[in-house]
Amino acid sequence: MEEKTLSVQPQQQNQVTINFFGGVDIFKEGWNMAGVLAGSDLIPQHFRGKKENCLIALNMAQRMQADPLMVMQNLVIVHGNPTFEAKFAIACFNATGKYSPIRYKEVGERGKDSWGYIAYAIEKSTGDVCEGPEVTISTAKNEGWYNQNPKWKNIPDLMLRYRAASWFIRTTDPGVMMGFQTREEAEDFVDYEEIPANAPTPTDANTETLNMSGGEQQNIDGDETQVNAHEEKKNADNNITEAKKEMEQNGSMKPMGKQKIPNIFGGGQG
Repeated sequence: MEEKTLSVQPQQQNQVTINFFGGVDIFKEGWNMAGVLAGSDLIPQHFRGKKENCLIALNMAQRMQADPLMVMQNLVIVHGNPTFEAKFAIACFNATGKYSPIRYKEVGERGKDSWGYIAYAIEKSTGDVCEGPEVTISTAKNEGWYNQNPKWKNIPDLMLRYRAASWFIRTTDPGVMMGFQTREEAEDFVDYEEIPANAPTPTDANTETLNMSGGEQQNIDGDETQVNAHEEKKNADNNITEAKKEMEQNGSMKPMGKQKIPNIFGGGQG
């Protein structure tokens, strides 16, 4: 069958799903198949020479009733996490045979924050129209995607359709994506590293270098406990000073004046 666009063969109800982790014998067969794929130059870089990754891709392809090479070509690593291309997720949804192909309803005004799409499809068994959540430029800005991913500014029409479709699939038939995010979803989120509050070194990401008024630089730890302790000590010193002044004014505390120091080395003579 000649294909002009990305598509997945419709799933048949009588197809048998093979679990390559379901037994020793079937695992060995899967391992041998993975070895053949790992030795090919036609697969993506993160699968070449890695039989383990190829075996996982084979198992996923069996569960999705999809071609293994197609799964591998559309499985993309973003921030260390495996994701699917949005167009592949759409193709998998259309291949379930339970719905009509995904279509889009345009909302708002182009060029404005209200512009967006709603993805929908018709459930074949009931004839009901299933709609997904509305996705607009305003949604992208409020969620922080617009400034994080330059594609929202360069190709907004495509990004709106992809996000509307992925949300529609996730809310209508979530099993299609098997819990995976789309590549576009993963790229929209900021990659960050969580740093523990009790990090021992002062040169970690919680430390800032500030220019003080005297021209000197001082390292101030971002840990609020140290700042609070410094403030508490400063307040305590101020309270003691104020108390001394008050006692001197009330006469309850007088200066000792000059005291005669005993000559302890003079044999007892002053």
